[in-house]
Amino acid sequence: MQPTAQRATLREFFPYLRGHVRILVVVAVVSLISTGLSIAQPLMVQQLVNSVSASEPATIFIWLLVAITLGGAVFGAAQSYLLQRTAESVVLGVRRSLVGQLLSLPIREFDRRRVGDLISRVGSDTTLMRSVITSGLFEIVSSILMFCAAVVLMVLIDPLLFGITLSAVVVGAGGVLFLGRLIRKRSRDVQDAVGSMTAAVERGLSGIRTIKASVAEEREAAVIDVEATTAFRAGIAMARLQAAVQPIMSICIQGAFIVVLAVGGIRVAAGELQLGDLIAFILYLFLLVMPIGSAMGAFVQIQSGLAALDRIQEIARLEPERADEKDLTPAESADSTPTSTATRPGTIELRDVSFSYGSADDDGAGQGDATAIGAGQQTPGSPEDGTLRDAADQLVLDGVSFSVPAGSRTALVGPSGAGKSTVLALLERFYEPTDGTIHLDGVALPDLPRSALRSQIGLVEQEAPVLSGTLADNLRLAAPEATDEQLRRVLAAVGLDALGDRSDDGLDLNLGEDGIRLSGGQRQRLAWARVILADRPLLLMDEPTSAVDSRTEQLLQRTLGEASRDRTVVVVAHRLSTVADFDQIVVLDQGRVAATGTHEELLDSSELYRDMASRQRLVTA
Repeated sequence: MQPTAQRATLREFFPYLRGHVRILVVVAVVSLISTGLSIAQPLMVQQLVNSVSASEPATIFIWLLVAITLGGAVFGAAQSYLLQRTAESVVLGVRRSLVGQLLSLPIREFDRRRVGDLISRVGSDTTLMRSVITSGLFEIVSSILMFCAAVVLMVLIDPLLFGITLSAVVVGAGGVLFLGRLIRKRSRDVQDAVGSMTAAVERGLSGIRTIKASVAEEREAAVIDVEATTAFRAGIAMARLQAAVQPIMSICIQGAFIVVLAVGGIRVAAGELQLGDLIAFILYLFLLVMPIGSAMGAFVQIQSGLAALDRIQEIARLEPERADEKDLTPAESADSTPTSTATRPGTIELRDVSFSYGSADDDGAGQGDATAIGAGQQTPGSPEDGTLRDAADQLVLDGVSFSVPAGSRTALVGPSGAGKSTVLALLERFYEPTDGTIHLDGVALPDLPRSALRSQIGLVEQEAPVLSGTLADNLRLAAPEATDEQLRRVLAAVGLDALGDRSDDGLDLNLGEDGIRLSGGQRQRLAWARVILADRPLLLMDEPTSAVDSRTEQLLQRTLGEASRDRTVVVVAHRLSTVADFDQIVVLDQGRVAATGTHEELLDSSELYRDMASRQRLVTA
């Protein structure tokens, strides 16, 4: 369920301007000078025309007019550049803040939202915020100054002509303000539609091989077309409103100009008004129109920018994952920190742990719609074969209790949907139990900072996601200080030493988007290498050999045997042959512990385990 949208205000925009105050002050000064020069132009024209009409010297006014015109152009260009530069800096700051916030959000928020829509908030929405500065705030401020100056001078020149102009301006401004309220709503609709379209495109491109193999290009194109059409219609609705703004002001101002020209001409003919004064008044009328048009355009831009800020603030208001960490004093933090290190693994204990994503989400426990450990992982509300459960409150884990002794190897086995991957997600604190507690070395996990907990855990995910980038980048993800020699040794340990020989790039081999240049088995072995290199005391592995052949499986089993020395290992496995020699095997069934023991013990005591072993031909029926 999506959070209720809140309307952002300009007050929420101002914090993003911190750090840019000095340059904005400079821009304001340049803007004032540019505005002052624009206001002075009609006065010079007035003096020039009246001097020529009275046969008086006018050379000084000609030179002043030229200087004012050139000065206005120079300062206008400077203002434009400084505003654009500042706006780009502000957008950069917003993007940094938004990306940091996105990466700190709990997993449940990513389960609720589409990646493409989040990407559009970092891209197109932050870009729209630029207009609040470049065509928004300063444009309105300078327009107000120019408008006020023009009004004062027009009143001084001829109050009657000003009254005619004012009536037209009031009518036009009222119409634009009314439309402005609708423009913001339509702009939000446009941005939401673009976000949905981006999400649809991201889905299609990320699964392009599956789509082509399924001969589903036309169907996926039709799905994207629906979203694109929705965005198109929202854009057309927005365009209608924006198109209505210009004619309203144009008709009102042009009508005022015609009336002013007619009435002013009559007053000049009657000797009640000098020709230079009429020309100056008309020039100020245009100066009045310019700031009004600019202000109305800026108003529209601000509405669009605030609609983008709505979507950005929707993410910014979310509590980051570590917002629920307990505030511990240094002494308490030391007392609660497990003593596990790379040479002393930890003891894990689950005590009556239950998890239901429906209940967890309702009470805010943490929750989420899914327990995805990585891309494509299963959710706590769905069986591990990827199919969806219908009951929102169905328990994924129900009173699970077992212990993993320090330095031991424990396997979690059972049918699909038994809750095995969910246990690993709870150990990583991607989610919190609905009931019960989990302890590490006697310390309840909620009493541990997540960063401290995760810095002790090495995780091999079932789908073994690979980040876009080089081989070295992926290996150094959890061990940024590792040397090239260490990288080569760990690659050899998992049978990937030849991977860097594909080209002259070696460790700098580009693995492609999402590691597309690797096979499934290579992706899995790369995940092993990454975890081994990180050298963590606790190893969690979800189907770590599901994508490798039997020869590679034997290699990885030897590697696991070496890696598990002085470490605590928890492995989710469907292949019982992988874990038959483990110290302990926990059999899960329908979210409960069905049996616990060694391979031989379970063959005698657990019918479910014996049936699984028989199906995999580990024992005769």
